[in-house]
Amino acid sequence: MTHSFHPTVLREYDIRGIIGETLGADDARAIGRSFGSMLAEAGGRKVAVGYDGRVSSPMLEHALVEGLNASGMDVVRIGMGPTPMLYYAEASAEDVDGGIEITGSHNPANYNGFKMVFQGRPFFGADIQELGRRSSAGEWVDGSGSVEDRDVIDAYIDRMLEALDGIDPASLAGLKVGWDAGNGAAGPALEKLAARLPGEHHLLFTDVDGEFPNHHPDPTVEENLADLRNLVAEKSLDFGVAFDGDGDRIGAIDGEGRVIWGDQLLMVFAEDLLARRKGATIIADVKASRALFDHVAAHGGEPLMWKTGHSLIKSKMKEIGSPLAGEMSGHVFFADEYYGYDDALYAGVRLIAAAARLGKSVTELRSAMPPMINTPEMRFQVDESRKFAAIGEIAERVAASDAVADTTDGVRVTTDDGWWLLRASNTQDVLVARAESESEEGLARLVAQIDEQLAASGLERGPQAGH
Repeated sequence: MTHSFHPTVLREYDIRGIIGETLGADDARAIGRSFGSMLAEAGGRKVAVGYDGRVSSPMLEHALVEGLNASGMDVVRIGMGPTPMLYYAEASAEDVDGGIEITGSHNPANYNGFKMVFQGRPFFGADIQELGRRSSAGEWVDGSGSVEDRDVIDAYIDRMLEALDGIDPASLAGLKVGWDAGNGAAGPALEKLAARLPGEHHLLFTDVDGEFPNHHPDPTVEENLADLRNLVAEKSLDFGVAFDGDGDRIGAIDGEGRVIWGDQLLMVFAEDLLARRKGATIIADVKASRALFDHVAAHGGEPLMWKTGHSLIKSKMKEIGSPLAGEMSGHVFFADEYYGYDDALYAGVRLIAAAARLGKSVTELRSAMPPMINTPEMRFQVDESRKFAAIGEIAERVAASDAVADTTDGVRVTTDDGWWLLRASNTQDVLVARAESESEEGLARLVAQIDEQLAASGLERGPQAGH
């Protein structure tokens, strides 16, 4: 027996496809066989499996469990819940060696996919390519594993609430927060969490519905925060928090309805953490604002710019022992007193804790941030065969000039006006551009430099490509 995947589904950070077109039960079964075989060879025995609220998730879960069992893996089924609950089940249980969450994250309703953890580390890149190679070669271990159901949600909520240890509950009694689960998998966990938090909590769209009837669950797109913004205004709340479809990415707005972007949230978390851990290295991706890196340094931390991608950031954190990292996309990773994975529900609790410890409201913290002017993330189609080559050419030209550049992930050039970035997406045939300045004129000059570099490589910023 062998299995070949559709060429588009084995991606850099996860496996993702369109149900009935590029992804189905046979794929899930083969993922179970190959992942289980790889884990068996590494000495593993037991895998936790969870799934999000998509209509196709139970079908994929059934086939995945079959595949894992056929490779001799015992399976712990934790049922429906956010991806970080699956990460928790893997990280907190001594008898569990790996984990797989079936999720389409923030993709449209007809997509689904798999996020994986292998013996406590992210499973991505070369691991996913090896999984594909094994499937097509039928290089599978044979066995027969068992299945057990394990209810972890209450233990997961207990663990998240530890973030408030040491904070006087009386200081949080007047807190008023809005939460938007976007009909994603975080809904039921959010209901349980909010019921146990001090203060007053107003919840939106906690019913899990894989068709996402109210708005698309991607909190980094401002229009998806409209319902939350209305709630915060209507109820005069202190701030609002939103989640993506599987609960591993956070979005937020302050009491005045201003978006608090991923790098701005990291500024708050960093300031709070550095008060307790002087000199800590804090990681952010190359798309983050200069204001963040300056803020970390100003509070006695070591800022580190790293590659975009939740698996790449998690791996770097482990490698250097960083207690905190984040991405513009809303993935935030806490390893100071948590497990180092991205958990948007936990990040929401940490936002409450940070504001309390810093003695300022979330709105005050947002108001204190320097007013930077950014382009949105500009994404445009470039042939797969051309995207990395073009970035290489741009890097060479920049290196030959007197420009100050960072080539950690693509090319990020700093000038007196601010900075601009061009990088190739790891998951799609697109280039990503972004620029930031303190003035509109400065921003225009930076965008002109981006266009100049693209033109020199025979490219232009075409129509915007989606995620």
